[in-house]
Amino acid sequence: MLRHLRRQHDLTIAALSERSGVSVAVISKLERNQQTAALETLYNLARAFGLSATDLLAMAESSLAHRATEKSHRTGEFKFREIRYSNAVALLGEAPRDAAVSRPEVHHDDTELCWVLQGALRLRLPHETFDLSAGQSIQFDAIQEHTYEALDDTRFLILHLRKDKRY
Repeated sequence: MLRHLRRQHDLTIAALSERSGVSVAVISKLERNQQTAALETLYNLARAFGLSATDLLAMAESSLAHRATEKSHRTGEFKFREIRYSNAVALLGEAPRDAAVSRPEVHHDDTELCWVLQGALRLRLPHETFDLSAGQSIQFDAIQEHTYEALDDTRFLILHLRKDKRY
């Protein structure tokens, strides 16, 4: 995994050593699974790639790709096709003109992004209202009360992105 990441960043072992402060010999042994890394070594290598040590470990521990199968559901007159992962949910939605829905999905402490693909939507937040037409998008804190209203027959994409909890 370390060798793949190093090559992906177009680095030689010597360049990674210089960037991280980890010796060439240690990097070489780690790449050949001949040595385990101390926490400080993991931290220094991760920083060289712009990652946290936790992210570097997660790359080594889990698959780099995950598959999901869509599910469909309705909320009022809004129809959704949904793909769910641990850190993100994608909702491809359709709504007829004049349909409205408040807080269309259960929200955690997510960031929500809405991209209008066709038609127009109105987003109402506690202190603001936004009209979005095809090609426009908006991002907001999804924990806020919010309502979507279809101003036309509309197709849109909603992404719920899990906020980092690094404190």
